[in-house]
Amino acid sequence: MWRWISGLMLLWCGYGAAVCPVWSQAKAEKEIASLSAQIKRWDDAYWKQGVSEVNDEVYDQLNGRLKQWQRCFDTVLSENTLPALAGNVKHPVAHTGVHKAASKEALNNWMRGRSNLWMQPKVDGVAVTLVYRDGKLTQATSRGNGLKGEDWTSQVRLIPSVPKDVSGALANSVLQGELFWLREGHVQRQMGGMNARAKVAGAMMRQKDNALLNQTGIFIWAWPDGPKGMQNRLYELSRAGFSLTARYTLPVEAVDAVEKQRSAWQNTALPFATDGIVVRSADAPPGENWLPGEGSWVVAWKYTPAAQVAEVSDIHFSVGRTGKISVVAALEPVKLDDKQVQRVSLGSVARWQRLDIAPGDQIQVSLAGQGIPRFDKVVWRGTDRHKPEPPAARYHALSCFYASPECMEQFFARLTWLSSKQVFDIEGLGESGWRALWQAHQFEHLFSWLLLTQAQLQATPGFSSARGLALWHRFNLVREQPFIRWLMALGVPLTQASLKAMGDITWQKMSGRNAKDWQTLPGTGEEKARQIVNWIHAPEVDVLVRWLAQQHINGF
Repeated sequence: MWRWISGLMLLWCGYGAAVCPVWSQAKAEKEIASLSAQIKRWDDAYWKQGVSEVNDEVYDQLNGRLKQWQRCFDTVLSENTLPALAGNVKHPVAHTGVHKAASKEALNNWMRGRSNLWMQPKVDGVAVTLVYRDGKLTQATSRGNGLKGEDWTSQVRLIPSVPKDVSGALANSVLQGELFWLREGHVQRQMGGMNARAKVAGAMMRQKDNALLNQTGIFIWAWPDGPKGMQNRLYELSRAGFSLTARYTLPVEAVDAVEKQRSAWQNTALPFATDGIVVRSADAPPGENWLPGEGSWVVAWKYTPAAQVAEVSDIHFSVGRTGKISVVAALEPVKLDDKQVQRVSLGSVARWQRLDIAPGDQIQVSLAGQGIPRFDKVVWRGTDRHKPEPPAARYHALSCFYASPECMEQFFARLTWLSSKQVFDIEGLGESGWRALWQAHQFEHLFSWLLLTQAQLQATPGFSSARGLALWHRFNLVREQPFIRWLMALGVPLTQASLKAMGDITWQKMSGRNAKDWQTLPGTGEEKARQIVNWIHAPEVDVLVRWLAQQHINGF
């Protein structure tokens, strides 16, 4: 029952320090009721049907967010965090659950002053109680609410990895552990959880699922009232057939060793999915004193989720150099790996409209290649949804060569492009630098900066004299750049490879080519050729070409 019990027992909870939403009490109650209802629907599907409609990380984060909102607005709805379960089998020893440390520092504080500590992987599965009497497996019970659970005996007896007969110290024993999906060479960081917990839960709900039960393993993490000394317990468990426990239970004294082992288990092949590391003291109280939520002798330090749920705070539109409008979601800051993520691209206006994302929605974000934030999916939509109007569709490949109030975004995007490495490689001059130059000198069009003097550049506010002088030298070097670089700066609808394939060419030769001539270039079809011809002969381009010719730029 990790899902609901984690919501009750966040001993160190990151959400507690989060900023409360700026909502009226009425809006808060409406949003809280909506999210609470969604979580209840997920609980019912998971525990009654064995179907996981949302992954565990998303569930945990949204459940934590619900608790945060309830604290912020002192709002407690009718209790629905405990799913309605049919279980009525009493556990001989209660399941305590496990508190969670939010950080290495929090774990270090917990470990301080404790001894006889051991660490285990936090196996991602479903919890179970096994009861052996006179050497026979007599009862298997789901976690349920920690005191009572469902009778899983018939299903567990079909699992080959669970011993049916034991002897010695285990002959009359109560064991607590995790039923998990057996995996071969599972590397958590690369493969993630793969919904392993839901697969096992579903198999147990469906009564008999022999195919999956054959792929189910057992990891015993607690033996209440077992032999004194962890080594003795591990020996007896291994002898009985619970070999994984001894293999993956290690002594530990310092938090640095926990951190190292946590990383090792996340990055090496294991027979199960994991979602963190558990540190427990072998000096546990007698089993009769165990109660749900009161396992003070054990704590978990979960992995940082590969994906995070983030709240959309605003929607922004930006115009690129070719006139395409892109949509960016501004986010309440979340941590992904070592990055603070505050915005994520949603693509085009049409895609944003299909995704139906508004401020207040909760979305899942992760890191793509090179650590770039990536939108994954919408996980929950708010009740009050007000989406901004996108800009009018007046931008295109031939707009905004000149500075004007409605053109500034595309104009600066064009300038930023031409100073990039792909074009003129004007080192140290990005968008902020271009804005400072334009603010000071109000140059007219895409290439007017070529006329700025050394004195003007050195006197630009925000630029040192040395930087202004260096920029003046670079601007002079730009004049000597090859013709195809100038074409790229203009925004010709041709790739650099196609431009190079043309060989030695001038603007005059380009102007004389018709659509069929352009189709001889690799990757240039009929439609693309027509675009090129239209672009070359566009009045907006012609004016700039004439100006460049007056400046004696190569090829014009």
